[in-house]
Amino acid sequence: MSLTAYDAGAGASALRQAAHVLEAAGLAGSLLVRHLGTGHELALDADRPYPLASVAKLPLAAAALDTAHRGGFDLGMPVHIDGPSRSQGGPGIARFTHPATIAVGDLIRLAIEISDNTAADAVFRIVSPGNVTEWLRDLGTSGIILRHPIGELYASLATQAAAGDAATVHSLVVEADKQGHPSPLPQLDVERANAGTARGLADLLQKIWDGTVSPAVAAPLREMLAANVFRHRLAPDFSADTSTWYSKTGSFVHLRHEAGVVEHSGGPALAVVALTRSRVPAAIQPSAEQAMGHAARILHDELV
Repeated sequence: MSLTAYDAGAGASALRQAAHVLEAAGLAGSLLVRHLGTGHELALDADRPYPLASVAKLPLAAAALDTAHRGGFDLGMPVHIDGPSRSQGGPGIARFTHPATIAVGDLIRLAIEISDNTAADAVFRIVSPGNVTEWLRDLGTSGIILRHPIGELYASLATQAAAGDAATVHSLVVEADKQGHPSPLPQLDVERANAGTARGLADLLQKIWDGTVSPAVAAPLREMLAANVFRHRLAPDFSADTSTWYSKTGSFVHLRHEAGVVEHSGGPALAVVALTRSRVPAAIQPSAEQAMGHAARILHDELV
């Protein structure tokens, strides 16, 4: 595991401690914490690409909001969603039993705040994965590339699970990862997946916070990130009466991710990105979730 720090030798002990916390929980991963004021950072394998799962909804939302701000479409434009246009997986519209008509702006909100897959894929039909990747390049952000809508993850999983139960597919994915073999799910191959690095995501978050992204776009996006309902991963270590945690999570089979910013009242703001994969073939792993927050907090506390 490669280690980088903001100065020669600085934070080396914290990096080793964080790496040990992840390893003990059965996780391999990238971890980066950056002080948005000074630019100092501590990172573990921050340039290794990972399939992004639902973290892909963060650049999607940013690109869609900016495209609308520039006149590409109206956020109030209604989108009709019925059975055939619903994506598999997750909460929200996928569970609706009747057709619905929802404004694009509210679809973006659902994609971020409750990680609604159908909402995200409806937005992808307006701002394609290729459009999002081009927007990121124009912004000067590298390390993130989007290639497919979210629904392809679940369609691929369903195809594999047809030959066995989901737990068996989970075990096959973890074993292939351990052996360094191609994943049985194509969308877990970083050459075919929506993929990104911890550094690329931290760069995007920094631009959302420092004014590079128009405030007319950044302000509503930050509001949505603060309202993210998934608070079981990094949030317990960064939420307090004296701080605000903004983030987007991503989970799929053995992947557990989160990318966000913690703002301390009257103090600094820090970007925190954790991209991990588990060696344990189990869907529910509270110890892994806790380890991610603990490891990130170790690096955070070294920087503030």
